[in-house]
Amino acid sequence: MGQHMASMFVLPKEWTDTMKVLQDKCEPTQYNDLEVLFLSDMGAPIEELFDDFDPNPIGVASLAQVHVGHHKESGARVAVKIQHPHLAEFCEVDMEMVDITLGWVKYWFPQFEFTWLGEEMRTNLPKEMNFVIEAANASRAEAEFRDIRASLYIPKVIVSSKRVLIMEYIQGGRVDDLAYLADHNVDRNKVAIELSRIFNQMVLLNGWFHADPHPGNLLIRPSPPGSRSPYNFEIVLLDHGLYFDIDRKLRVNYSKLWLSLMAPASRPVLQERRKYAELVGNIDSDLYPVFEAAITGRAALEGSWEEIEDNKFRRASSVIDMVPQTDEEKDAIRHAVSQGDGILLSVLDVLRRVPRRVLMVLKLNDLTRSLDLALMTTHSNVPFSS
Repeated sequence: MGQHMASMFVLPKEWTDTMKVLQDKCEPTQYNDLEVLFLSDMGAPIEELFDDFDPNPIGVASLAQVHVGHHKESGARVAVKIQHPHLAEFCEVDMEMVDITLGWVKYWFPQFEFTWLGEEMRTNLPKEMNFVIEAANASRAEAEFRDIRASLYIPKVIVSSKRVLIMEYIQGGRVDDLAYLADHNVDRNKVAIELSRIFNQMVLLNGWFHADPHPGNLLIRPSPPGSRSPYNFEIVLLDHGLYFDIDRKLRVNYSKLWLSLMAPASRPVLQERRKYAELVGNIDSDLYPVFEAAITGRAALEGSWEEIEDNKFRRASSVIDMVPQTDEEKDAIRHAVSQGDGILLSVLDVLRRVPRRVLMVLKLNDLTRSLDLALMTTHSNVPFSS
């Protein structure tokens, strides 16, 4: 949730800057401790299963770190994801501390209702800590895209246990590495379009989606021989620990909400937008402008948010009509959130009210929008309108 808050433009800049350190500033576990965990989970020491194993991790996240080795049995170069050894030991303590802290926040500041955050943590964290679940998610994701011609690639899982995951190693660059894209003659606009298409497919059609596509979980590489990608690149999706399903009724209503946002503003269209916002997000008319801003990543469409002083920028009639976001618009919405009477509380109220599945879709939306901005594309940066 801290990573999500770091990508939410509707929150004050001081909040998002504070939360950004949660995205990639993790400390590695000492190698000796990893050896003990590996032996406990796999029943054999690292040197027995690998011809070579780099003790220096290539990536360190909040739950685990990744090493590269050569797997004896498969004969393949592999990425080995190993959970931080004392994570499970302190997990329950952490969650209890979150519950107590949020309870006191609610007691002293009733308008800041965050207890749902602790509930969400208790539901999702055990899933992310079980790499057997992650392996199953990766297999299902691969199967759901098997008959779809897309640039998506899911690394093959070789061995999985609860705290160790051995998978195919993929050489590539971060998907937002502009120098890497240029060196390999990859069109960043096409990359952004493919990212949007992949995650739209998951949310709107498959009804089952990866909930954490931050840049550290996405690699890009030139298309190898036999690739199904329609372009000269493949997008490699990593870290399949957290997926959510979304039922057909919610998907249909969410699609209709986007269709109304894409239609030119008129009285019937404005009514449609509010109608589907209520069906999708449990959002009433008063909170609709904040919800619309969270979805579109923009200050306001025509007829949506009269409170924002928008004389310095043009308000679009629909997401199709949007022009690139100006500094004036960014300043206006930051000012509205930080200084406007009750607007920040409205943002928090939206986060509390929306169903948890919708909150995860908003997180996905924010992350894909951030990727689009990082890619410095020349087309619209409204990810679900393409």
